Amino acid sequence: METFADRVIAFNKNLHLDARLPKGIRVMNPFAENPEARSISSAFYRKFYNDNRKRHIILGINPGRFGAGVTGVPFTDTKRLAEKCGLSIDGIHTHEPSSVFVYEMIEAYGGVVAFYKDFYINSPCPLGFVITNKNGKEVNFNYYDNKSLQEAVEPFMARSVRAHIAKGIYTDVAFVMGSGKNYKYLTQLNQKEGFFERLIPLEHPRYIMQYRSKHKDQYVDKYLQAFGQRSVSSSQ
Repeated sequence: METFADRVIAFNKNLHLDARLPKGIRVMNPFAENPEARSISSAFYRKFYNDNRKRHIILGINPGRFGAGVTGVPFTDTKRLAEKCGLSIDGIHTHEPSSVFVYEMIEAYGGVVAFYKDFYINSPCPLGFVITNKNGKEVNFNYYDNKSLQEAVEPFMARSVRAHIAKGIYTDVAFVMGSGKNYKYLTQLNQKEGFFERLIPLEHPRYIMQYRSKHKDQYVDKYLQAFGQRSVSSSQ
């Protein structure tokens, strides 16, 4: 019988963006570019999602270079992957501040087993973007930071959200990481497509760690309180 894990692994394997991107912006597909990301993410999903439970979704923005760009698992760097999930990538070590917050929140929820039993984290745009800065270094780029990019990838994002739901996602409510531009855009897309009954905005982990780190415990509490607004029982 096909499991939630099987559906996620197949989705990741077949990810492909066929769109004309603005000049200077490159798509980042860890599952095509990095064989280790394919194998370690598959191990992650088989470990925590090898069932047919329905879950609620938490939507980020798009993958970053040092989190999902390496591990294939959203908001999970190699350090948290090893320490919290018991999985490691030999010879690669990344630290992503957003991952620090996410796994502190997961610990407060009850740990990785309890959390991943109830939630699935991904993004409306499951592939990342990078641009080259003035120093010749590639840096992360958000889908909404360029109007032409946003318009080019909207059909891909709409298909991706539908595919997320088809894996076994409740549609009473979805949680959005990014209470500004990400929430605004997803609200418009949701009104157009009718994916979810409600969207609940939450501050993005990167913002919390960069600007509000002294108050991160308050944001952990805010996340947990928001999760309590699920109207569909997740007990199965």
